[in-house]
Amino acid sequence: MSAKKRDNGPDGLVIVDKDAGWTSHDVVAKSRGLLGTRKVGHSGTLDPDATGVLLLGVGRVTRLLKYLTALPKTYTCEIVLGTETSTLDAAGDVTATHDMSALTFAQVEAVVPQLTGDIMQIPPMVSAVKVDGKRLHQLAREGIEIERAPRLVTIHRFTVAPTSDPLVLTAEVECSSGTYVRTLAADLGHLLGGGAHLRELRRTAIGSFTLAEANALETVSPDSLLTPAEAMRDNPVVMVTDAERIDVGHGKVLTIDERFVGDGPWAVVDSEGRLLAMYIAHRVGTAKPDVVVAPVDGR
Repeated sequence: MSAKKRDNGPDGLVIVDKDAGWTSHDVVAKSRGLLGTRKVGHSGTLDPDATGVLLLGVGRVTRLLKYLTALPKTYTCEIVLGTETSTLDAAGDVTATHDMSALTFAQVEAVVPQLTGDIMQIPPMVSAVKVDGKRLHQLAREGIEIERAPRLVTIHRFTVAPTSDPLVLTAEVECSSGTYVRTLAADLGHLLGGGAHLRELRRTAIGSFTLAEANALETVSPDSLLTPAEAMRDNPVVMVTDAERIDVGHGKVLTIDERFVGDGPWAVVDSEGRLLAMYIAHRVGTAKPDVVVAPVDGR
């Protein structure tokens, strides 16, 4: 029997600065041509009107995207007070207006702490959340609105600043995965006794991956790739011996010792720093492989 054919395509992570007007799927499709492989996926959707950091897993790193999806996100945006829309952002139809001209910035600052920390958020109808197997945005296009269960999210930081327009604020938000910044803007409007919507959303970071490292989509090439180990740099690293490397390649359980910092998941690397696998806590005092990506062709 012949050996299974090895996929010799590129492996790694590309950080893209997505332009407005592109869906995350569009970026993936374009990148497949630029990178010469169909094995490309992304770690977290950005709305077509939004810009900024989009992480693309390539080759074996597509299997590691779930670890990137879980990282906190940072955004900048503008919040427009006094107008509500059907999508909670500038792309939607105006559904309500409020006279908020008498509002002071001090009043805004006073309520922002209510939207910081652990809060409950209702996902917008125009979102990718699935209910009974169907995505909310699909239902919204059909004119259907359903009850959505609130979800716990964490707002690590929410800062606002005034602009020359008294009804427009700039904001920076650092939040947990699964947070909807448009919902945060709408909730701020409601807390201020009126309404609001979001515009100019830009994701500036996913974990430690920032715009400073991002590539314009048209410049993406195999040279843009970070290694699989660099893709998992936000996780604690465990370096194993040559003997343990063989065990890891066979998916064996490891004993947790002083090398294992925190609660995992852990990026297990060889003596040259190449990613072998991602390990998670198992039975007491042990860790087991969650995804094995033993190096190929020296990477």
